[in-house]
Amino acid sequence: MATRLTWLGHAAFRLDTDAGTRVYIDPFLGGNPSCPADEVEPERCDLVLLTHGHADHVGDTVAIARRFGCPVVAQVELRGWLTGQGLADDGMATSVNKGGTATIGDVSVTLTDANHSSSAPGGAYLGEPCGLVVTATGGPVVYFAGDTNVFGDMALIGRIYSPDVVVLPIGDHFTMGPREAAVALELVGAGRCVPCHYGTFPLLTGTPDELRRLAPPGVEVLAPPPGETVTLDA
Repeated sequence: MATRLTWLGHAAFRLDTDAGTRVYIDPFLGGNPSCPADEVEPERCDLVLLTHGHADHVGDTVAIARRFGCPVVAQVELRGWLTGQGLADDGMATSVNKGGTATIGDVSVTLTDANHSSSAPGGAYLGEPCGLVVTATGGPVVYFAGDTNVFGDMALIGRIYSPDVVVLPIGDHFTMGPREAAVALELVGAGRCVPCHYGTFPLLTGTPDELRRLAPPGVEVLAPPPGETVTLDA
């Protein structure tokens, strides 16, 4: 069974499961100069997943969740803050912390560690940043590392969850660049990588070609342009 992953520019993705569930991850769409114009307004959404609270990741979450009445899974402080921004309070069903798993329909998401920061536009603390291990029934295991540096415990993420695909930031400056991302690939052990968080703004200088040059042998670096979909088999 297959999962279809569409890069929407920066760190925003749309994931469509074999069962038809549509998931948005870090939906920074409006205001994202890399997001294709025809992707700024989602036609539907069943679930939103967030790695952390920075505006270029939370993006259009509140508007999407209100429009489609879909759940939003995020780390507990961030999820609580979103409730204060007008999202429905669903108790603890979608408030998760590192190592915990939430299952919504055919999609399970587990929060992992990440090395970064997390705050609202006004500077309010929004908990710790996270990675996401996302699995749809019968589909591949996809690890969204979120905004992060490389860190040694990525090896534990590889050992515990055995991701088939890893989505890594490579832009440098605010996250790791290609040199660090290549080491992350060694630690995680996934055979396929989709790079993100590059090219959106001039400061984000890392490129997929540089990552391909440095990546471990046998790792396939998939770099679709914004708006293009890749099919990921289990």
